[in-house]
Amino acid sequence: MTEEIRVDKWLWTSRFFKTRSLASEAVNGGKVHLNGHRVKAGRTVKIGNALSIQKGSDLFEITIVGINQTRRPAKEACLLYEESEKSRSRREQEHEIKKLASATRPVPQRKPGKREREQLRNFKQKQ
Repeated sequence: MTEEIRVDKWLWTSRFFKTRSLASEAVNGGKVHLNGHRVKAGRTVKIGNALSIQKGSDLFEITIVGINQTRRPAKEACLLYEESEKSRSRREQEHEIKKLASATRPVPQRKPGKREREQLRNFKQKQ
């Protein structure tokens, strides 16, 4: 284990993103903040740094505990960071809300036919 690593590579090795290029795009797109500041993909991170990662609708607020140079299994990757209790509880609440919202959504009896699909497509294009 080394003391420093690029932020995009750390995100990839800790399995937040499937590829390093996806991690780079997220960092350069402003989805990752290091100690409260927006960073570039080449910025180095150290043990003890705080990261906030916006991945889809989820926000992870973590502290770096370890650094690996290579991508390891998920069981080892989760040991590289500690997520704050506040972040974890917020994500769980959002997932519960989404689950309840999807349960109240009406379920169609069948798939739309060719004509109905065309009507839906035209309706969506008008908006």
